Amino acid sequence: MWKSIQRKAKAFWKEEDGLGTLEMLLILAVVVIVAIAFREWIMKWVGGLFKGADTQINQQTTIDGSSIRPSASATP
Repeated sequence: MWKSIQRKAKAFWKEEDGLGTLEMLLILAVVVIVAIAFREWIMKWVGGLFKGADTQINQQTTIDGSSIRPSASATP
C-alpha cells in the first residue's frame, strides 16, 4: 500500500498539466479590470475600514482608565 501511495505521489509531482502563463495572465487581467471598475467603491470601503479602526484605537483605555492616546506634547 505504501508503494502505491509513493507511486501516485511521484506521478502527481511529475505531472506537467498545471497553470500556464496564459491562464495566469488571464486571471491577473480579470482582477485588474474588476479593481478598475470598482475602484471608487473599493477606496470608500478601505477608507471606512481605516476610519473605523482609528476610531476604535482612539477610544481604547488602559486597565486603570487612562487613555492610551499619546499626549499632544509628544514628538514623533
